[in-house]
Amino acid sequence: MFLNRRKLLASTAAGAVAGAAGPFVIRDLHAQDVVKVAGIHDTSGGLDIYGKQMVATMDLAINEINAAGGMLGRKIQLINYDPQSNIQFYTQYATEAATKEKVAVVHGGITSASREAIRPLLKRFNTLYFYNTLYEGGVCDRNIFCTGSTPAQTVEKLVPYVQKKWGKKIYTIAADYNYGQITAKWVKKYAQDNGGEVVQTDFFPLDVTDFGPTIKKIQAAKPDLIMSALVGAAHISFYRQWAAAGMNKQIPLASTTFGNEIVITTPEEHNGYVVAFGYLEGIDTPANKKFVEIVHGKYGIPHMTELATMTYHGVHLWADAVKKAGSLDRMKVIEALEAGAAYDGPAGKTTIDPKTHHTVLDVYIGEAKDKKFVVLEKFLQQTPADTAAVCDLKKNPNESKQYVIDVKT
Repeated sequence: MFLNRRKLLASTAAGAVAGAAGPFVIRDLHAQDVVKVAGIHDTSGGLDIYGKQMVATMDLAINEINAAGGMLGRKIQLINYDPQSNIQFYTQYATEAATKEKVAVVHGGITSASREAIRPLLKRFNTLYFYNTLYEGGVCDRNIFCTGSTPAQTVEKLVPYVQKKWGKKIYTIAADYNYGQITAKWVKKYAQDNGGEVVQTDFFPLDVTDFGPTIKKIQAAKPDLIMSALVGAAHISFYRQWAAAGMNKQIPLASTTFGNEIVITTPEEHNGYVVAFGYLEGIDTPANKKFVEIVHGKYGIPHMTELATMTYHGVHLWADAVKKAGSLDRMKVIEALEAGAAYDGPAGKTTIDPKTHHTVLDVYIGEAKDKKFVVLEKFLQQTPADTAAVCDLKKNPNESKQYVIDVKT
């Protein structure tokens, strides 16, 4: 029953193995007996440090829904695809999920490039899409719901916090694609808004592993702090080389992306890093404690990030909307989501903003300490103001694009 690593099919009735690396499909279910849901997440390649836990939390949410009676009297069948951090496979699997499997919804994508590769396809095939990853903002499309945080929710809080803590001169290092490029602009804007400056910004392709020349440039620039928007397994090399040079003892670091990297780096390498996300494992609520216990124990996932937790929220938001609509019809579900859909889970309360199809959510500032994040501050119910500045799906329901938000600096 096992398939090759490019295409992993899983029935949630069977649960996921540790790390969600080798699921399987139960073949004795007839198509009319199940509601098919697709996940497209990288469980191999450079983005697997994020994708594996997103697969696990999607499985957890669907198991919970099935245990509570399923969906409209039917069980949900999860079909997981591993695009191996390859955009070509994203388009291939999104097409297959929509046309061959005829899934009710797709949850997937990690980088913005992967999202933009499959978003138009899923809209064309009238297949509902959830993107559960924090990103740079600006997507305006009635067929997609974005549950992750955007810069106006997190970066807007992080920059003044670390400026007050460490100083006004920032050196930014970021991944060289639209997330890193646009986030760097937001960092510059918020730095200037709070009386500071970005003295230099450097961008790096996702496969870069040698940061020696950059570290020398940072030493020469003498900033008060580093702001990192690096992404993926290769970029972990920066944090290791930064510490090996002894620079983590001299210049502090904040990040918009340093999440699951805390598992791979050592406390000596990451202690003291400050981050801002829509979720941190250290949230002290009964719902989060139960969630963390399950994902650590059942799934063997050592650390939960915003990406994984918002995937969990996203599946529940979709399921609740289906039940409210009493139908799997795409437009009925969209309308139910637009009618103030909310889910109160491990990340706190997330509510769909009908104007943008993004979420109003709580934001947490945390500090890395011994492979965990300690919550320092909490900001309740932050709105996606950046995307709201360019997107109004109430007025323009036929929009289908990503706006590059004009960041005034």
